[in-house]
Amino acid sequence: MITKLLRVLALLSCLTFCLPQVAQEVQASPPKSSPDATASVPGFQPRNPRYQVGPGDIFDLVFSFTPEFNQTVTVQPDGFVNLRDIGDLHVGGKTVPELTEMVRTSYGKILHDPVVSIVLKDFDKPHFSVGGEVNRPGKYELRADTTVMEGVAIAGGFNDRSKHSQILLFRRVSDDWVEVKKLDLKSMSKTANFREDVHLRPGDMVFVPQNAISKIKPFLPISALGTLAYKF
Repeated sequence: MITKLLRVLALLSCLTFCLPQVAQEVQASPPKSSPDATASVPGFQPRNPRYQVGPGDIFDLVFSFTPEFNQTVTVQPDGFVNLRDIGDLHVGGKTVPELTEMVRTSYGKILHDPVVSIVLKDFDKPHFSVGGEVNRPGKYELRADTTVMEGVAIAGGFNDRSKHSQILLFRRVSDDWVEVKKLDLKSMSKTANFREDVHLRPGDMVFVPQNAISKIKPFLPISALGTLAYKF
């Protein structure tokens, strides 16, 4: 009887010591995710992505110790540049740090440990686009902090066919994904609450759709227009 009692006490002591460790290990182990689930999630761009060189961009190459290699180059439509004593180099889609490293590596074949810096002279300025039912649709430079409502005003404001309550903002978040947000500028104007007036980022596109009345108006008799109430 005493032997059985000792065995029970030993078992209880072991459980008291082991269970907290097991629970701690289980709690610390991260849940396993399915490869298929993670594969479907888009790779979002960083909040402040670096500028990527593109066709038409012009930049200076400045060599600190070998100024005879200094030059100004223009990115061709196919993304290539022609460098002195090096030849063609594809730079389209590269950031300035990536481009600097490419040029340094290329000139490292003919120069000893070259020190080079790149200065952008002419490049695609940050811009946003406004389309749809505005007076001056087009692409505009994003020179300062600008909201969607301010962007519409820059594009000449709404015309008489616009639907103020369903403005669409398209924002690219990766190479394959675009975020779409619907804004009610009509409600914002009525309540004077502009907290949801989104600040534009480079590359954003604002689209103002057509209202319902402008779609059916060509098919209505003129006499009926004064007797109907429409919601814009």
